[in-house]
Amino acid sequence: MRLPEMFGENVFNDSVQKETLPSEVYKALRETIEAGKQLDVSIAGAVASAMKKWAVSKGATHYTHWFQPLTGLTAEKHDSFIEPEGDKVIMRLTGKSLIIGESDASSFPSGGSRATYMARGYTAWDPTSPAFVKEGTLYIPTVFVSYTGETLDKKSPLLRSMNAIDKQGKRLLKCFGITCKKVSCETGPEQEYFLISEEEYFKRKDLILTGRTLFGAPVTRGQELEDHYFGVLKPEIAAYMRDLDEELWSYGILSKTKHNEVAPAQHEMAPVYSKTNVAVDTNMLTMELMKKVAHKHGLVCLLHEKPFKGINGSGKHNNWSVSTDTGLNLLKPGDNPESNTLFKLALTAVIKAVDDYQGVLRASVASAGNDHRLGADEAPPAIISVYLGDQLGALVDSIVKGENYVASKKSEGSIGVPESPIFPKDATDRNRTSPFAFTGNKFEFRMLGSQANVADANIGLNTIVADAFEQFANELEGKKDVEKAAEAIIKRELKAHYRIIFNHDGYGPEWEGEAAKRGLLNSKNTADATTVLYEDKNVDVFVRQGVYTKAEAKARADIRLENYTKIINIEALTMVEMAKRDIIPAVSDFIAELCQNVAAKQAVCDKIPFETEKNIIARLSELNDKTSAAVAKLESDLKAVDKSKVIEASQAMAHTVIPDMEEIRKTVDEMETLTSSDYWPYPTYFDLLYSVK
Repeated sequence: MRLPEMFGENVFNDSVQKETLPSEVYKALRETIEAGKQLDVSIAGAVASAMKKWAVSKGATHYTHWFQPLTGLTAEKHDSFIEPEGDKVIMRLTGKSLIIGESDASSFPSGGSRATYMARGYTAWDPTSPAFVKEGTLYIPTVFVSYTGETLDKKSPLLRSMNAIDKQGKRLLKCFGITCKKVSCETGPEQEYFLISEEEYFKRKDLILTGRTLFGAPVTRGQELEDHYFGVLKPEIAAYMRDLDEELWSYGILSKTKHNEVAPAQHEMAPVYSKTNVAVDTNMLTMELMKKVAHKHGLVCLLHEKPFKGINGSGKHNNWSVSTDTGLNLLKPGDNPESNTLFKLALTAVIKAVDDYQGVLRASVASAGNDHRLGADEAPPAIISVYLGDQLGALVDSIVKGENYVASKKSEGSIGVPESPIFPKDATDRNRTSPFAFTGNKFEFRMLGSQANVADANIGLNTIVADAFEQFANELEGKKDVEKAAEAIIKRELKAHYRIIFNHDGYGPEWEGEAAKRGLLNSKNTADATTVLYEDKNVDVFVRQGVYTKAEAKARADIRLENYTKIINIEALTMVEMAKRDIIPAVSDFIAELCQNVAAKQAVCDKIPFETEKNIIARLSELNDKTSAAVAKLESDLKAVDKSKVIEASQAMAHTVIPDMEEIRKTVDEMETLTSSDYWPYPTYFDLLYSVK
């Protein structure tokens, strides 16, 4: 089958809807999807019937309301289409079954908003994200709320935040005489991942239970030769990527780019932009399909942010822009950005939002896995800043300093030989060390972790930018000279938020001190980063934009800290088990063999040298004792953590338990380098990173 025919074949998309729905039903549904019009529930029966008929033609026997609970994953409960009719059955999906379902709300994280004995929760159809068929089941994207109305998922607040962008964006545009049906945010989440041998994976308890290696001496060849990035694909990797592309395309996922990443065994897939809620759904499906396709090839796809110490971890760059249904991109500077007042105002709104709510953005990407990655020489630092590049940086400087702006001339690139084509150069270079960088007509939020649900970052980003839009619209509405008033806002706000702009090296040793002088936050772990979400200012912005209630905002913060505490607890317990049951005994056995060798040498001739064995025995014995003592301390500190107090427990994990774990790893990793591979109980980094052909 050719790609155009294959693309989206498993999706109840626009073309299928147009073909299978009555014209008036199709028109009403598209009005809801494209213009945000209230869903006409009277059309649900017709949509359900067409959707069921199409799904059955694809081999579906069941349907499920697919939702994103606050676990950060997806959830699904499958019901068959069958309904009894006499002594036979018929296949049916009613309008009611399409629109609403029921699930146990008390069995998912709720941040205390649901008691265990109060169980009822509802899933409700999200018509803006297309349904699809997978493995004999019709998947209907939905939101998830409790009986009393609290949102218990990531999709509901995401849709609310998109509604806030739409509402406030249209108000701002109207001040400039621009009308449209919809202002939308688009997202393109790039996805990094590791591929390792399934056989080796199942020999590592830590990978199975935590997704990362808790122990592992550095491999003798990592990424220092810089030869893996964009390198030739290994045959097994190329076959996997080919199958993955076809799988993604069949679900209408716009998989565009694939390549080797920096670290050995690391790779990347990048999609084309789509509406943010659809991008969130497709990224969740993408991660699932990555793992599924890997299994078919005898591989395991690791999505943890830092599965291997000492080499690059994996992130997920969140490309974000705002545009109208008429095609106007608010973040496109045009050929003359200095005279594009609307663009400058939109840019200023983003800069203001990022500075005012830098803590919200940092918390939105905080996780136990991402803590290992942020601030390393592979990812942005934990300090939020905005990179504008040479062109816009000079423009902002001129506005803030009251200087004349001298536009940079367009330039062309060439390698200096006549056979080489002349190529146009972009207006600015890229800064890979920036957490929030302008990249031509969008911003790239580069701090997200590879296994994150991108809804979190986009909820925060949409909300704070919508709030800035609202403040600007409030000030501009009713003004006779909007351009003049807007220019005044731009100058005032850029001066006020100039500190957040940093166009230099985020890895430089001087940046951390400079950021502190500017008053920028630098929260290096999830426990510290999340506490800002309890602050009134940060709660109020979500309440003001109708994204969260106060209770929902607090619940999200509680859940993030609870999840962090649980993950560190699981990692610590796994480390204890591996050390006590496998590593310490294995090293003891190797020491015993060395002692036997020494005794055998002495029995033959007491003049035979055995300094090598003696030195190894002494060092391994010392390290094994240190490991045992460190394990005992970790166990004691774990028992002292009161997990019922979410803030205190997370702080204990961050500042006591993790240092304990680092001490154990330090001694164990050294023991690995001194212990015979015949005795070491787990596959090494070499086995894991270089076993795929």
